[in-house]
Amino acid sequence: MRAVVARRGNLVCEEIPELEPGPGQVLVKTLCCGICGSDLHALHHLDRMVDMGRRANPGLSGGLDAAKDVVFGHEFSAEILDHGPGSEKALKAGTRVVSMPVMMSAAGPTTVGYSNEFPGGYAERMLLTEAMLLPVPNGLSDRQAAMTEPFAVGAHAVAKAAIDEPSAALVVGCGPVGLAVIASLKARGYGPVIAADFSPARRRMAEKMGADVIVDPSKESPHDKWRDVGVLPTGLEQTMARMGGQAVKRAIIFECVGVPGMLQKLIDAAPTGSQIIVAGVCMETDQVEPFMAIAKQIDFRFVLGYTPEEFAATLSDIAEGRIDVAPVITDAVGLEGVAGAFKALGDPETQVKIVVEPGR
Repeated sequence: MRAVVARRGNLVCEEIPELEPGPGQVLVKTLCCGICGSDLHALHHLDRMVDMGRRANPGLSGGLDAAKDVVFGHEFSAEILDHGPGSEKALKAGTRVVSMPVMMSAAGPTTVGYSNEFPGGYAERMLLTEAMLLPVPNGLSDRQAAMTEPFAVGAHAVAKAAIDEPSAALVVGCGPVGLAVIASLKARGYGPVIAADFSPARRRMAEKMGADVIVDPSKESPHDKWRDVGVLPTGLEQTMARMGGQAVKRAIIFECVGVPGMLQKLIDAAPTGSQIIVAGVCMETDQVEPFMAIAKQIDFRFVLGYTPEEFAATLSDIAEGRIDVAPVITDAVGLEGVAGAFKALGDPETQVKIVVEPGR
């Protein structure tokens, strides 16, 4: 079968061996797969990602050799072709499905698309775990269904935030992760939401996702908007308001950039008592001044991925129209176009999310 293989920093479209489903597995035809920012990074820095992943999870074998071939792609929709031996076959061949990109095997869990053994969605076919399949609701396109995974990332970040108390949110960085956060916030009926990004195209997309206040950081600081949305920036003001019997709104900041120095910038500018949800993946060593975070009583929370429940709920949100994913899909390519798409995604003014359709 045809696939796009990541090999020594290059993407090569070529034939790879066919797949055979084992116990508890299904063979699927890839219908659509989004290109994730983590794939862009992994193309040239997979060894670093593997090393940090093993440091973070020393009890897991990992099963990925960065020096060997990898077929990326973990944001996918697919069609069931065949079932492995002993399968329950609750979903019949021909059913369109989505799944968390996790393959359960004798060696432990493995991420589909970050494995030498299990190719991801930049291939004509994949193996998936039968127990993790979710049928695509009628009427939802292959492209829309493939957005379940990236938008579940935003749902998880929002689920970890203290938005049930009086608060206002700021989303810093309106790439795919930031847009998913905005969409999840608005799907829950939350507001006001401030969105900040240097890119005009990304700011326009944030508005489409439902952000209430749009800020160009090159012209003004998004932190200048806190009073406009009812947040008192200083601890003294907050204390006086509480003494007067007033409810005090909390600032919730979603960091969706992931570059060194961003955390300290947020600590410096954030209102006292803020919660900072770190969803941007910074792969470099960073430095912060703990005293500033202590003095402001900043609550940090670092988030990754999503739960099975959040993944399923995101599929429902998309299917029921609570989240409109269509605007973020800016282009589609076949397997031969993947290498060019990786380059095109370097320009935030022209692309947000490019999807791969192996059947094109």
